[in-house]
Order: sequence, then C-alpha cells, then structure tokens
Amino acid sequence: MSTLNFKGRKIFYDVQGEGKPILILNGIMMSTKSWEPFVKSFTAQNQFIRLDFIDQGQSDKLENSAYTQDIQVDIIEALLKEIGIHKVNVVGISYGGEVATMFAIKFPYMIDRLVLFNTTPYTSPWLAEIGHQWNAIGRTRDGSTYYKATIPVIYSPSYYESKLEWMKKREAFLLPIFSNPVFLDAMERLTNSAESYDVRKDLVKIIAPTLIVAADEDYLTPIANQRELHKQIKNSELVILPGVGHASMYEKPLIFVSLVLGFINTLETEYNI
Repeated sequence: MSTLNFKGRKIFYDVQGEGKPILILNGIMMSTKSWEPFVKSFTAQNQFIRLDFIDQGQSDKLENSAYTQDIQVDIIEALLKEIGIHKVNVVGISYGGEVATMFAIKFPYMIDRLVLFNTTPYTSPWLAEIGHQWNAIGRTRDGSTYYKATIPVIYSPSYYESKLEWMKKREAFLLPIFSNPVFLDAMERLTNSAESYDVRKDLVKIIAPTLIVAADEDYLTPIANQRELHKQIKNSELVILPGVGHASMYEKPLIFVSLVLGFINTLETEYNI
C-alpha cells in the first residue's frame, strides 16, 4: 500500500500480484477497501491495481473546492507513470466507469482492454437531479436518511428483499460513515464533479477492445445508457445481466469476476472459425 504525490495531494493506491495489469476504478461511494473480497481472484494471475480517487477513501480531500472528473483522469496517468506501466487493462463501475471512459478517450494507446460495468456516456438531467437530492440530504447531516436515499436504489428489489438481514447490518455499519460531515462533503464534491460529464461525441476515439456490462434492474444507469456506449464504441461487446441492479459486482460476484478475468486474460481478440 502506497501513496502518490499528485500536485501536493496524497493519493492512496495498492498494487498486488503479477501478470497482466488490471486497474480497477471505484464507484462514487467506494474505496480500495470495497474490492477486498475480490483480491484473491484478481491477483491469482494478474497484477491488481487499486486506487482511491481524490475525495475517496484514504486519499486526500479537496475541501472547499470544485473540480470535474478530469482530475481523476490525470491522477490515473500520474499513477501509471509512477509505477512504470505504459499499457493497462482498465475496469470501471459507475463513476469509475465514467472516469475509465474518459481515460480511454484521452489516452487511447495506454489501454489494452476496457471493461465498463453500469456506466453511462453522460449525466442526464434525471441523474443530475438525483445527485442534487443526495447532496441536499447530505447537508442535513442525517446519516440515516442519507443511507435510505442512496443505498437501497443501487440494488435490485429482489436482491434487497432476499438480503434484508444483511442490509440491516450494512446500514448499521454505514450509519456512522454517512453521518460524518467530512465524508458527506467529499461525496457532494464527487457528485458535483460528474454533473458536466458527457463523452457521447468522443466515444469513437476509444480503440481498445471493450466489454460493456448492463444490469436490467439498474435504476441509476439504465440499459439504454449501456446500449448507447455499445453503439458508439466501435470494438465493443454488450452483456446484459438479468435481475441485477446497479451494484452488480456485489449481487453477482462470480459473474463479475468471470467476465472481467475472462475478457482481459483471453489471449485472442479474433478467432477464425
């Protein structure tokens, strides 16, 4: 576990394992710790790289600042230079998928293969309004209400109902975090950083083989978003997970790992059959 000095700010990252490098990018409320259940699988044959974006996890906070996701893209470039990687496989989910897409557009030749879970090509007015409501609730410092506004919607209804006991334990664990003003202010900045996100006109610049994964009960980034990515990214494939919500890696961890490792570690990209 290490830190990158990015313009005077400390960015936390972790590198484990050997093999083809996989950089995994967090969803907006996630951190490097969120991927702990997957470390064993991702380090068996690969080098596994995790980082906390600015305002996430153990990275520094940008108090009283406003920024866009471009800063996260620049952090990735700086990190790869720091650890001496010239070409990398990138996996992103939600917010991390947006940053991954921006990185693949800005640095197309630094991407080997790209995997996007539950990702949108732009922040729609509808999604932006959800962000505004999250921010408004966050300013009340009411952790319980913030939890209820942000967490249940990321899961499919069937998963939530089947995991009620686990959800209650999850709520108890997250309540102190969601009541912390430092976390809530960071979440507001992260949410605001995505409001101007729109790469629809630039998706044609992505040249890496790309796997796009949608979930048919994702109510934050619906399937139409992933279909648009698939339509515009030339060398892409689309997989739809039935009965799954926005937090697809938690609802279907075996499928998540299988899709990521299968797509990245397959030796050929074309087959003459």
